[in-house]
Amino acid sequence: MEFFFEVLIGGLLAGVMYSLVALGFVLIFKASGVLNFAQGAMVLFAALTFVSLVDRGLNFWLAMPLTLAIMVLLAIAIERMVLRPLVNQPPITLFMATIGLSFLLEGLAQGVWGTQPHRLNLGIPDDVIELGNIFISSFDLFAAAIAAILVASLAVFFSKTRIGRALRAVADDHQAALAVGIPLQHIWAIVWTVAGFVALVAGLLWGARQGVQFALTLVALKALPVLILGGFTSVPGAIVGGLIIGASEKLAEVYIGPYVGGGIENWFPYMLALLFLLFRPEGLFGEKHIDRV
Repeated sequence: MEFFFEVLIGGLLAGVMYSLVALGFVLIFKASGVLNFAQGAMVLFAALTFVSLVDRGLNFWLAMPLTLAIMVLLAIAIERMVLRPLVNQPPITLFMATIGLSFLLEGLAQGVWGTQPHRLNLGIPDDVIELGNIFISSFDLFAAAIAAILVASLAVFFSKTRIGRALRAVADDHQAALAVGIPLQHIWAIVWTVAGFVALVAGLLWGARQGVQFALTLVALKALPVLILGGFTSVPGAIVGGLIIGASEKLAEVYIGPYVGGGIENWFPYMLALLFLLFRPEGLFGEKHIDRV
């Protein structure tokens, strides 16, 4: 039983990290109604920028705000050069634009900072904490706490602030939001800036865990099952979906993996997401859409 809880807790802590990546998708989807395929590239770009600045002699407290400033400038540039010309275009058009943006950011990161993998040390100890007979990584605890604080803060931001309400109005109907005086370009710029900050935090935590390399873009793919389970428009859904995916993949690997040859952790979340698409396509917290014909 102690081993079961150890695996479960480890999975839940990993799930919070998945929620952090999924949150970037939720932010953009709330503002534009489109899946931002470039979120993984933004995570990589932020992490690679930070670690490259540190490698060039800047300390942590200088590299962090400078990287955040670069991400803000990047967000403003994306809004002006990519999103603004595509206002009121079909969602598939915006989705294709984010695919192109993903390759652009990967190429830009490679051209500016190079392709070498980097080791990232945030000064967070990676010791083993013993709670009774359960062993937990101190780094996972710290990373999960940071992710939980950020997710909770953004949940309050969306539900309690004026900008959060304006963001939901923009997501529902661009033209209607413009008609009532909501500055669409400003809202998009703010949302992409916040998404850039989320990408920076996610990039630092995942980079410290796995190393800063181009495989970080694949972490974003694990956020897709999280979104399908929780719902593409729900911040609480991103949290719950991340916890479910993190716990289920670890438990499946330990208890089902030996019977199928192992490696189940890589594909089990997508199988679980497929089941949700069959029976509840809007996710646990997503809004049901009724189409009148």
